[in-house]
Amino acid sequence: MPDYLGIDTSNYTTSAAVYISEENRIVQAKKLLPVKAGELGLRQSDAVFHHTKQLPDMIEQLSAQYSDISPSVVTASARPRNIEGSYMPCFLVGEGFGRSLAAVEHIPLYTTSHQIGHILAALYSADRLDLIRQPFIAFHVSGGTTDCLFCEPDEEDVLRITEAGTSLDLKAGQAVDRTGVMLGLRFPCGPELEKLAAGADKRIKTKAVLKDGNCCLSGVENKCRTMLEKGESPENIARYCLDTIAETIAAMTSSALERYGSLPLVFAGGVMSDVIIRDRLLEKFPGADFAEPQFSCDNAAGMAIFGYLKSNGVK
Repeated sequence: MPDYLGIDTSNYTTSAAVYISEENRIVQAKKLLPVKAGELGLRQSDAVFHHTKQLPDMIEQLSAQYSDISPSVVTASARPRNIEGSYMPCFLVGEGFGRSLAAVEHIPLYTTSHQIGHILAALYSADRLDLIRQPFIAFHVSGGTTDCLFCEPDEEDVLRITEAGTSLDLKAGQAVDRTGVMLGLRFPCGPELEKLAAGADKRIKTKAVLKDGNCCLSGVENKCRTMLEKGESPENIARYCLDTIAETIAAMTSSALERYGSLPLVFAGGVMSDVIIRDRLLEKFPGADFAEPQFSCDNAAGMAIFGYLKSNGVK
């Protein structure tokens, strides 16, 4: 039976996945890029180096988990978004591996954006791949993006994406990581900040800052630093950070629904794996779909799904 191999080499994670279509099952292997304590990420040259080291390990782990891999297609993320000028060197590692494998095995190679991979992984996880046939609104919220996206079916790219809102300064994931590092946590800080926030003994009032559907999040970092200097507990600071992000995304969602009408909602990206943020959004938008955490953070599952859809026709 044909298998669909996906590769994603983002600025956070090296990942490989295979979609076993007859079982509707995804097997994946992934590993975070190593970041030194106290630092807020990697230079692109370092990310490329670590991907070059880690990708063979991920392929070996994938093969150990599913020894019958027989890829009929390979798909790699080649750029952050499907827009002109979108480029990041770290994606060259996965794309280069995909090109090499496709040439040796004489199988098709597809490339798409990291963003579309996130959305497709979320749709697969939520059992909502049917949404590729209709308009819907998706959020891609991570270290590099805080984007509200109007998605429509597209024969060539599977999804045609129009930006409906974005962050005009700090991204949500950056706010999480900068606050976390400020509090002594290790990058990437999402899971640890969530654990810290669970111990909060009070809720500090939050306010979303929106301009024409776009948000501003730089005030979160500044407010958290001020709170720390005034002796506020790390737990309460962490909770304030996450509550503000949740409030901001909720406000962006309401703005998009006013603009585009009542459409299905899908939330993707690493920040959306945070339970505090997810629960707040589900209170306000109970019909929204979220990916499971393993399909929310950077992963290659969406690449594998993209290859399947392209091979079998987007219908």
